[in-house]
Amino acid sequence: MTVALMWEARALPGRGAELLAWARAQPLAGTPARRETLRAPQDRVLVITWWDAAYDAELPELPEPDEGLVARAVHRWRFESADGDDGRPAGDGEGRPAGDGEGRPAGGHESRSAEGDGDQSARGEADRPVE
Repeated sequence: MTVALMWEARALPGRGAELLAWARAQPLAGTPARRETLRAPQDRVLVITWWDAAYDAELPELPEPDEGLVARAVHRWRFESADGDDGRPAGDGEGRPAGDGEGRPAGGHESRSAEGDGDQSARGEADRPVE
């Protein structure tokens, strides 16, 4: 199974290049199948590592940067591959995601964060206000 770990941080204003350099320089205790570092507006940095491991495996993650470099705590997510055993995306057998046909996951429940808001962080909207 493939597991992807996502690590996202937002630098203090004007310190995005420094945060990017810091993230690139961080070693991991193991070697992932793939590691990619991305940047976005608002001095944000995203690091995604892919591992050949079980979803709940203990895997090395990037640490928290110094408080003087970041505007908030790091956000972290863990995802598993949605590809089925036959190489097609998991879902209804026709390449469509599993769900209720209305765009909601099976069971009709939307994903919620601990605060009860829609899970916007996984869609890259963590820094946008919820309406």
